[in-house]
Amino acid sequence: MSVSQLYTKYTKVWIPDPDEVWRSAEIIKDYKEGDKSLHLKFEDDAIYEYPVDLKTNQLPFLRNPDILVGENDLTALSYLHEPAVLHNLKVRFLESNHIYTYCGIVLVAINPYEQLPIYEQDVIYAYSGQNMGDMDPHIFAVAEEAYKQMARDEKNQSIIVSGESGAGKTVSAKYAMRFFASVGGSASETNIEEKVLASSPIMEAIGNAKTTRNDNSSRFGKYIQIGFDKRYHIIGANMRTYLLEKSRVVFQAEDERNYHIFYQLCASASLPEFKDLALTCAEDFFYTSLGGETIIDGVDDADDFEKTRHAFTLLGVKESNQMSIFKIIASILHLGNLEIQAERDGDSCSISKQDEHLNNFCRLLGVEHSQMERWLCHRKLVTTAETYIKPMSLQQVVNARNALAKHIYAQLFNWIVEHINKALHTTVKQHSFIGVLDIYGFETFEVNSFEQFCINYANEKLQQQFNSHVFKLEQEEYMKEQIPWTLIDFYDNQPCIDLIEAKLGILDLLDEECKVPKGTDQNWAQKLYDRHSSSQHFQKPRMSNTSFIVVHFADKVEYQSDGFLEKNRDTVYEEQINILKASKYQMVADLFQDEKDSVPATPTIKGAAPKISVRSARPSVKAANKEHKKTVGHQFRNSLHLLMETLNATTPHYVRCIKPNDEKLPFKFDPKRAVQQLRACGVLETIRISAAGYPSRWSYHDFFNRYRVLMKKREISKNDKKLICKTLLENLIKDPDKFQFGRTKIFFRAGQVAYLEKLRADKFRAATIMIQKTVRGWLQRVKYRRIRNAAITIQRYTRGHLARRLADHLRKTRAAIVFQKQYRMLRILHAFQKIRNATITIQAFTRGMFVRKIYHKILLEHKATIIQKHTRAWLARKHFLRFKCAAVVIQCYFRRMKARQELKKLKIEARSAQHLKKLNIGMENKVVQLQRKIDDQNKEYKHLNEQLSALTSAYSTDVEKLKKELEQYRQNRGDSNQLVNLKKEIESLRLELEKAHSERKIIEDTYDKEKDLLRKHVSDLEEENALLKQEKEDLNNRILCQSEDEFAQNTVKENFLMKKELEEERSRYQNLVKEYSRLEQRYDNLRDEMTIIKSPGHRRNPSNQSSLESDSNCPSVSTSEIGDTEDAIQQVEDVGLDKAAMDMTLFLKLQKRVRELEQERKKLQTQLEKKKSQVIETKNEMDSDRDTDLAYNSLKRQELESENKKLKNELNELRKTIVDRVTQNNSSSDIQDSYTLLLNQLKSANEELEVRKEEVLILRAQIIKEAQQKETGKNMDSNINMYTSWPNSDKHVDAEDAIEAYHGVCQTNRKTEDWGYLNEDGELGLAYQGLKQVARLLEAQLQDQRREHEEEVETLKTQMETLRDEMEKQQQAFFQTLQLPPEAQVEFGIQQEITRLSNENLDLKELLEKLEKNEKKLKKQLKIYMKKVQDFEATQATAQTERRRHELTRQVTVQRKEKDFQGMLEYYKEDEPLLIRNLITDLKPQTVSATVPCLPAYILYMCIRHADYINDDQKVHSLLTSTINGIKKVLKKHNDDFQMTSFWLANTCRLLHCLKQYSGDTGFMTQNTAKQNEHCLKNFDLTEYRQVLSDLSIQIYQQLFKIAEGMLQPMIVSAMLESESIQGLSGVKPMGYRNRSSSMVDGDNSYSLDAVIRQMNTFHSILCDQGLDPEIIQQVFKQLFYMINAVTLNNLLLRKDVCSWSTGMQLRYNISQLEEWLRGKNLQQSGAAETMEPLIQAAQLLQLKKKTSEDAEAICSLCTSLTTHQIVKILNLYTPVNEFEERVTVAFIRNIQANLQERNDPPQLLLDYKYMFPVVFPFSPSSITMDSIHIPASLNLEFLNEV
Repeated sequence: MSVSQLYTKYTKVWIPDPDEVWRSAEIIKDYKEGDKSLHLKFEDDAIYEYPVDLKTNQLPFLRNPDILVGENDLTALSYLHEPAVLHNLKVRFLESNHIYTYCGIVLVAINPYEQLPIYEQDVIYAYSGQNMGDMDPHIFAVAEEAYKQMARDEKNQSIIVSGESGAGKTVSAKYAMRFFASVGGSASETNIEEKVLASSPIMEAIGNAKTTRNDNSSRFGKYIQIGFDKRYHIIGANMRTYLLEKSRVVFQAEDERNYHIFYQLCASASLPEFKDLALTCAEDFFYTSLGGETIIDGVDDADDFEKTRHAFTLLGVKESNQMSIFKIIASILHLGNLEIQAERDGDSCSISKQDEHLNNFCRLLGVEHSQMERWLCHRKLVTTAETYIKPMSLQQVVNARNALAKHIYAQLFNWIVEHINKALHTTVKQHSFIGVLDIYGFETFEVNSFEQFCINYANEKLQQQFNSHVFKLEQEEYMKEQIPWTLIDFYDNQPCIDLIEAKLGILDLLDEECKVPKGTDQNWAQKLYDRHSSSQHFQKPRMSNTSFIVVHFADKVEYQSDGFLEKNRDTVYEEQINILKASKYQMVADLFQDEKDSVPATPTIKGAAPKISVRSARPSVKAANKEHKKTVGHQFRNSLHLLMETLNATTPHYVRCIKPNDEKLPFKFDPKRAVQQLRACGVLETIRISAAGYPSRWSYHDFFNRYRVLMKKREISKNDKKLICKTLLENLIKDPDKFQFGRTKIFFRAGQVAYLEKLRADKFRAATIMIQKTVRGWLQRVKYRRIRNAAITIQRYTRGHLARRLADHLRKTRAAIVFQKQYRMLRILHAFQKIRNATITIQAFTRGMFVRKIYHKILLEHKATIIQKHTRAWLARKHFLRFKCAAVVIQCYFRRMKARQELKKLKIEARSAQHLKKLNIGMENKVVQLQRKIDDQNKEYKHLNEQLSALTSAYSTDVEKLKKELEQYRQNRGDSNQLVNLKKEIESLRLELEKAHSERKIIEDTYDKEKDLLRKHVSDLEEENALLKQEKEDLNNRILCQSEDEFAQNTVKENFLMKKELEEERSRYQNLVKEYSRLEQRYDNLRDEMTIIKSPGHRRNPSNQSSLESDSNCPSVSTSEIGDTEDAIQQVEDVGLDKAAMDMTLFLKLQKRVRELEQERKKLQTQLEKKKSQVIETKNEMDSDRDTDLAYNSLKRQELESENKKLKNELNELRKTIVDRVTQNNSSSDIQDSYTLLLNQLKSANEELEVRKEEVLILRAQIIKEAQQKETGKNMDSNINMYTSWPNSDKHVDAEDAIEAYHGVCQTNRKTEDWGYLNEDGELGLAYQGLKQVARLLEAQLQDQRREHEEEVETLKTQMETLRDEMEKQQQAFFQTLQLPPEAQVEFGIQQEITRLSNENLDLKELLEKLEKNEKKLKKQLKIYMKKVQDFEATQATAQTERRRHELTRQVTVQRKEKDFQGMLEYYKEDEPLLIRNLITDLKPQTVSATVPCLPAYILYMCIRHADYINDDQKVHSLLTSTINGIKKVLKKHNDDFQMTSFWLANTCRLLHCLKQYSGDTGFMTQNTAKQNEHCLKNFDLTEYRQVLSDLSIQIYQQLFKIAEGMLQPMIVSAMLESESIQGLSGVKPMGYRNRSSSMVDGDNSYSLDAVIRQMNTFHSILCDQGLDPEIIQQVFKQLFYMINAVTLNNLLLRKDVCSWSTGMQLRYNISQLEEWLRGKNLQQSGAAETMEPLIQAAQLLQLKKKTSEDAEAICSLCTSLTTHQIVKILNLYTPVNEFEERVTVAFIRNIQANLQERNDPPQLLLDYKYMFPVVFPFSPSSITMDSIHIPASLNLEFLNEV
């Protein structure tokens, strides 16, 4: 491309500027070759003509397109030059607040001077395992790259952090070490990573100081090696230091401070332990007040000193050593305050003996005062002949004092570093290491001395190594891609290094001048001028003869030669050192002893080509003697060579720290300072090397996707993308040298990508113009149609209006005519009506007059008729009465005559005999009846007389009592007025009684009133309740109608909070379960390691060790593996996780305890076998006793029922008599006495009745038991045969007599006569036989007690033996302790005590668990037996009547009934391992795929049910424990098999559901059928095992998700963010060097969304095939969708390249596909779609407009599931893919932050993708009955028998 093509109108360029370094401008006129100037316009619209030199034709730098600005990698820029780099860094730092940027292999870190939330633990996890180019630049990405290459290539790594003071080197190194500590945590519990981080406060205190550029500047370099083992866990660390700035101890420039430790110690001088140091404030000491201000704003020296002391303690520095360190530091301060007095001659000086500071110096260091006073002012000169002592001048003494102070501090610094390394040292073999080099950057000041020269020399060496490494990587890349390459000319600073370190170089000449007795800095400078004046890297200043200039790679630096010799010699007089060697303090003396080369070299670095031994970089310090002492420059050169050898043997990674401004202001960018540091740190050199070759690199796929808009349709139709790209480039770029085709990539020269972007933008611009033209034409046509339609509408409405107006006129005209017609009609009608009404009125009055006349006439006639009627009636009645009286008189006379005749006839008949007979017959009957009545009345009278006599007798006795009391009262009182008084009292009492009655009546009235009021109130409340119910129904209807009602929202919110609390509680519990499984796994690993340690060769594991895996047969659950693990967890909680994980003694104790429990089990088993025979012998007796007890209970119950009925009847009769008595006699005293008398009689009768009843019951029980014992050998078919041979006083009794006797006894409960009735029918004999049986029972009890006593004696003997063994062991341990030293004895005793206490604790825990289990078991059995007894009594009561009816008449025969399969499986105890192996361990899911789902769970439950049926608790316990252990073993073996894990999750859940469904609890039996209720457990409560199975289900669920996560997580980012679901939508941008990171592997590892959906289909089909509950399947996919959401969103938040509009569109499409998949699988109710809400909102945020404040409000209202930090981060990361997209402005982001300020969002940026929702296993009963399950033969379970 020609210049005319590049420098065209609208192209932007960079112009040099003195203030901003580079300034952007736009070309306003095309440039043609030969023009003398370039017409430009700045961004402020200022016009400028840039002059062009026609000879060199040097044009300004071109600016990159805006689409490339803000890239993560500077090498992705098309134009690579200084202004492009500076602008890119500025945009990222100020607009996006991104402090990290890649520049090829270098990470550029700009200090923000503000704490950023980008270093949390979740960010570490997000970068862990990621490729370096996949995420945004970060120090964690560099650390991950180093860690990954160390693990992959097995080669040591180095991270080189450099930069000038205040750039943030130490913080970057600290974060890198924190990453290693988190990702590669220590394998042991020594917490090496914490110690490495804890060394920072100490090193900052003794090695950091305040400078003009940094308040906490490191004044030394350090290289920290972090060691890793074969598993890449941190095992130790080592620190090497370089070139401590010792001169700062004795001199500080203005506004600077000495090392922090001095000020910290002065700030804490008031503490009581530091009184002996004699310190005051820092201003009082010369060495701490040279810089002026001694306080740093915002820094508390006293608080920092406490942190330093804590760090010393953490690293194991004893308190005595700490005090010694502080004394040495205080002595240096006192040494600086010595008052040196010059003598008059000026050649000598002295120090006063009373000098307080000298006294303190000598006291603190423990040296002799006089000696130190002498040798501070004198020196010794040794010649071959003799020795001279020469006084020193004042300046020489001051120099010697300062040299001594520097030497003391340097030795102390080295001692502290050495002890830190000892604390970080490990004995474990180091496999590899990662080194972190925190070293000073290139420095240039106004006055540069020896320290700056050494620092810049080190940077020259590091820059050379950096250049060679960059060139090497470029060369490897070209060779890998098979690109022909030529030697790239890059800056080689070897000549500058030779100038410094070669023979007769600057350092050699300096050492040579130091050897000269009277060498000076001026002589040395003159030698430099003479020797190196011809060198191109050495220059002599014009105006000085004592300074020189070295041309370094970064800049020219002028060094002042003054002080070089003194600092290089670092002279300390031997006499002073010898005094310090003789110190009475051991630590002070050790500091200055001659050091031997005793430090061994570390092992050879594995994987390195040259064999390099890594040694301590601290140079050995030798005393100044006759031999030549190594100079500081020589020592520094050696340590630097050693460092370079170490770095060359490792793979380096570079971090360059940039200081953005000198004012330390947050997010302020000074271009001048930034460019200066970019030049010095080698970033621009990297750019230059990249630009010299092919800096822009594109993969064929990305190039095709990005630039296919430039291709033609027929070219795109080809299948070979490489060929398409080649054809396109050959057509577009004519110069073949501008690009090269590699194996997988296309390489471009600088500027070619910008040219392609320009062509692409032009193409898009032309397409945009075409689209705009079409759209605008369409818009105009739409506008025309809209106007035309509007005109037509207006016309239509106008015409309609006119037509309506005409119609209205016609209608009104017609209405007027109608009105006129009607009005005329009404007027005529009114006139007619007036005439008509007048006529009618006249007619009415006339007719009325005639009618009234006729009415009066008729009325008179009617009255006359009435008078006539009444007169005629009176006359007729009078006549009738006269006739009636005459007829009555005649009838009377006639009837009297007839009666007299009848009387005569009756008298004649009465005198006859027949009539008398009839009368006598009737009289006899009447007499009999009357006689009976008389008898009844006599009986009643007699009964009443008896009652009366009894009452009279009682009354008479009461009267006598009262009389006696009255006489006694009279005798006592003897007053005649007593009776009157008594009467008065009686009157008063009666009045009170009446008053009480009245009050009672009042109270009753008030009670009635209140009751009425209450009833009324209750009725009112009921009415109100009805009203409220009606209102409630109305409100419910309103709630249903109005979804936005506040009450509904509050209810939903409360439900949500309650659900959230429940979820958190579940999550907490399941995290505990997860921690339990992790600890259990760790326990297994430790046990495996112990077995490896115990057995060095290939040997069989000891049998007692395997007992941990198998379960014991002890009845207590606590002795199983579950109990052991629970105890282990309890001990872990007691001693702490960190300590218990490596406490091997604890696990050995547990093993020992398990062995003891195994022995106890064997002993119990032997005792059980012994007792089996006894149980068989006493079984018959127990059966008979049980029958006797049952008979006794039934008889007792019958007796109690009958007696209860009698007592109730008697009580009712007594109450009736009392009531009658009350009615007869109102005396309250009589009622009370009679009532108490009756109660006493009733109580005595009851007691006597109970005694007799118990005797009768005992006799009956003995009779029944004797009869059963006699009939055991005979046929038991009939009840009559049981009672045929009862003995009676040694003589035989017939069956009939025996039956009669038995019935007589049975009827005694109905008798109320005297107990002499028992003498009849031989019952006394039966009582005697009962007493004999009681004697036999007592004898059997005595035998049982004797047997128990013998067993107790045996147990006591065994206990004595165990105690004797323990005593012998304790004696042996005692003798061993006596042979140990006292300290070891104490430790051994403590250890023994701890062991004993832990064993006792285990025993007590076991006993407690056993008692709790037995208590629960007995309670359960008691409930079962009570229920059985009640059922038995009920059946016995019904069957007893039938037995009584049939026992004497017929015999019963028992027939066996054929039974069906009861859903139980029986197996022998020895077949249990075979059952577990065939059903669990060796079972494959394919074997039972064609059977009932969860068949193993059903089979296991049927086996458990049979063990419950036979009441064998050991069998239940053993089977369940073996099942759980077997499942754990299978899952551990197949820990990455999704199908196997889901299979056992389904079976474990089904077994848990079965134990619930058939537990007998009513809550779980609601859906059971009657047949299923028959299959419930009868004897055992397995609630605890249900909890264990629930915990196991949680562990399996977590393992299932872990497997699914491992399979799905690698696909997520590629499928959701990178793959093109919508073809041609995403536009790929250039990625730079990091896209070809060495961490990436060859091959296409991309996944599409279809792959994710296929994988989830596989998961879903497996889970459904295994019969897993639908609720659990929903929870699995909810968790998977949350993981997809979290991983995708986290990646989006950490990647700038995917935050674009097209990515948002792709995300929306992908999420819709996933939601469609959920609907297709009927999982939309699982809540999985809701977990994707943050990702949905992030996709919408990428697509929304981001310009106005309305857009900001819309974003804030939409993104409710995203935090403020996440929204701002996405907006900062938003990157346009095409030029027509606009960037998000800083003002818009500030607006968003202001709108979101009220939110209380959590501070974290990333989602925790490892978070797991608490899983719930809802109860899901099965409809399958146990008896319907068929066991296939393929399971090899023939030993199971169906019951």
